[in-house]
Amino acid sequence: MPVRAAEFYSGIGGLHLAFTRSGVEGSVVQAFDWDQNACQVYLANHYPNIVKKVDITTLTATQLASLGADLWLLSPACQPYTVLNRNAKGASDPRAQSFLHLMLTVLPEMAAANTHPDRLLVENVAGFETSSTRQITVSTLRSLGYSTLELLLTPLQFGIPNSRLRYYLLAKKTPLSFLHVLTHNRDAIWRHIPGQMPEWIDPRSESELGSFREEEPAPRHEVRALQDYLDETQAGASSPYTVSDKVLQKWGRLFDIVLPSSRRTCCFTRGYTQLVERAGSIIQMNEELDTTEIFNKFLQAQSNSEDEAVKFLHPLQLRYFSPEELLRIFEFNPLVNDSTYTSQFKWPEDISTKSKYRLIGNSVNVRVVQALIEYLFLEE
Repeated sequence: MPVRAAEFYSGIGGLHLAFTRSGVEGSVVQAFDWDQNACQVYLANHYPNIVKKVDITTLTATQLASLGADLWLLSPACQPYTVLNRNAKGASDPRAQSFLHLMLTVLPEMAAANTHPDRLLVENVAGFETSSTRQITVSTLRSLGYSTLELLLTPLQFGIPNSRLRYYLLAKKTPLSFLHVLTHNRDAIWRHIPGQMPEWIDPRSESELGSFREEEPAPRHEVRALQDYLDETQAGASSPYTVSDKVLQKWGRLFDIVLPSSRRTCCFTRGYTQLVERAGSIIQMNEELDTTEIFNKFLQAQSNSEDEAVKFLHPLQLRYFSPEELLRIFEFNPLVNDSTYTSQFKWPEDISTKSKYRLIGNSVNVRVVQALIEYLFLEE
């Protein structure tokens, strides 16, 4: 029987796209989000009337039961839990209340009427796993008869050059169970999909071990070089995404700079191009120059109060990634000249570039979620 999925905090439709590509027979029957721009983009890429602009705290068990959804896909606000938010308040943050409403009110009411979904997938920022919201969620799901599995995964494990560690929670109604998960390790925070890949250990911190170690098959993908994701038309200094002299002069030394040959970028956030530190990498199109050497010359000129010190940086051809390049890194769109995916993600004409960056930064990596949905439907 085809699976009926409901999508919460749907954004621009990354969860929907992952479900469609997963090969699980079925469809998304309803999506919910409060952001007007996100809903507009969602509608441009999916069939009419599927997404509702709604405050999720107003949804009731009766409304959601009427959808007959077998699967819930949820990507609630990450601001209450992210380490980038110094004032993060977790479960007491107003932005956490709609998710807690679903978990503490709606889902128990649906379970009492036996109308609750068979499976759930929750995505959030790394850090959610230490929050009280996570404790409440896992406890509630288990009390309602769900088996749960928690993971911390990065796109690097799937061959994608982006270090974007994310928390995932999978849940299945008992007696459904998770393949390759035994009683003694069901409470672990997994660093890999069980039975499919080795545990992730960040090579920058070899001492950072996960909660559970075991021998597994070799990695499924080698990480690709960034050049495979770049627009063919963005040629360095002539690019409209070139970092301005004003920004370079004041903040240039704080950027994470990568090369087309690099196989890693920092996590891109909703503040990309508006913030510098920990908002995402920029790319140095001229690989022939040594970045450190050029910046040393720039900093020396600055210390000597030279008016045109920033000109030392121009030969590096530093620019932001374009929205289209980020869509490829987030696996919304295929690589250039790649026909793996038949559909092409598109933007409505009146969406600004700033909004594009914000919406992408709020989204999920489609490939990672696709793999998790496929695993969620594996049976013994």
